[in-house]
Amino acid sequence: MVKDLEDTVWIGLEYFANEGDELWEMPDRRFIEFAIDELASINVIDKADVLDATRIKVKKAYPAYFDSYKDIKVVQDHLCGVENLYCVGRNGQHRYNNMDHSMLTAIDAVKSILHPEEFKREDIWKVNTETEYHESKKAEE
Repeated sequence: MVKDLEDTVWIGLEYFANEGDELWEMPDRRFIEFAIDELASINVIDKADVLDATRIKVKKAYPAYFDSYKDIKVVQDHLCGVENLYCVGRNGQHRYNNMDHSMLTAIDAVKSILHPEEFKREDIWKVNTETEYHESKKAEE
């Protein structure tokens, strides 16, 4: 049994579902058990170690830009004005990131929390802002 919260980790899972489908309609407790079972089946966790869980359903969560993305800086500036808010991943940054970029934004958020004098919260928005695709650059080398 974990005696100290310093010995715990937080794991977030993202499932794609549409309103009305089986995953969306699954009762929260059953869905949480499903997710825990999946993690245990691939040896990421031991089910006995799970201390708590929650489920958050977000309708139409995938970013859609509809000719307003040119104003994303206004959104970024507003969100950066909210103290202790760290926008990470696709939904947090309202842009397409692959999983690596999404995870990097979370890593950068932790850096900003632990070492704000070295890594500014606004720097999280710099992940995946190159105009050239990383995969394309790699193929050219």
